[in-house]
Amino acid sequence: MTKIGFIGTGLMGQGMVRNLMQAGFEVQVWNRTKKKAESLIQAGAIWKENALECSRNVDFVITIVGYPKDVEEVYFGEKGIFAGDKEGTTLIDMTTTSPKLAQKIAQAAAQKQMFALDAPVSGGQAGADNGTLAIMVGGQEETFKKALPVLEAIGENIRLQGPAGFGQHTKMANQIALAGALAGVCESLTYAKKMGLDPQKTYETIRSGAAGSAQMDAFMPKMIQGDFNATFYMKHFIKDLGIAEDEIKSRDFKLEILDQILKQCCQVEAMGYGDEGTQSLLHWYEEK
Repeated sequence: MTKIGFIGTGLMGQGMVRNLMQAGFEVQVWNRTKKKAESLIQAGAIWKENALECSRNVDFVITIVGYPKDVEEVYFGEKGIFAGDKEGTTLIDMTTTSPKLAQKIAQAAAQKQMFALDAPVSGGQAGADNGTLAIMVGGQEETFKKALPVLEAIGENIRLQGPAGFGQHTKMANQIALAGALAGVCESLTYAKKMGLDPQKTYETIRSGAAGSAQMDAFMPKMIQGDFNATFYMKHFIKDLGIAEDEIKSRDFKLEILDQILKQCCQVEAMGYGDEGTQSLLHWYEEK
């Protein structure tokens, strides 16, 4: 049986681990907060005490944690993945993080006769739960082919984008497109309310036309209902857009819409809504 070490059992990791186990993989897990892994342990996942132990005696290690600093600690920390001897293991970082960090991990893996892919995802908690995530992969084609059966247990649209770091670059393109679409939904709803339209009737009318989008269907009904619970945290969205901004600055060009929406999201976090979902961008329009 193929064995997987899975590090990070938060909003996304929960569904991903369940789908891996349902596909017949043996999964051992670690999370900084054990409580977040309890339901998975009850379902058959094997608990390990740290990232180092979770990455021992497995064929693949999957990581999906919060921020680049967390990725650094999980891979390069005293009790991190690279602290042990695991020649031949394939590492798959599914965190949205820096392309430069993805390249650093790939280089360190090669030095230890290990293999590495950066494979960030899109589709939110629903995609993780349903096994329908889009997976954007950077790394060597041979490693990608070896990992594909594992990735197919948690996603559907799975594509190799190029060498190490290209999965992360593709995720940045995804988040930039998402940001513009999300802001458009917020502005559309704000306009409807200001003009005295029935928000629900407006949504039901425009969603089937050219204005319809995944962001509209996912979040306009929640905005109308005042539901700002997270399936993807605003604070993590800010992290993603910040990574995109850093990449842009290092190449001396500018994207005005990205720049503006990142500023708005940071203001929303400053209002105290960082732990809400990305639909909390609506607060910027209602409370600024």
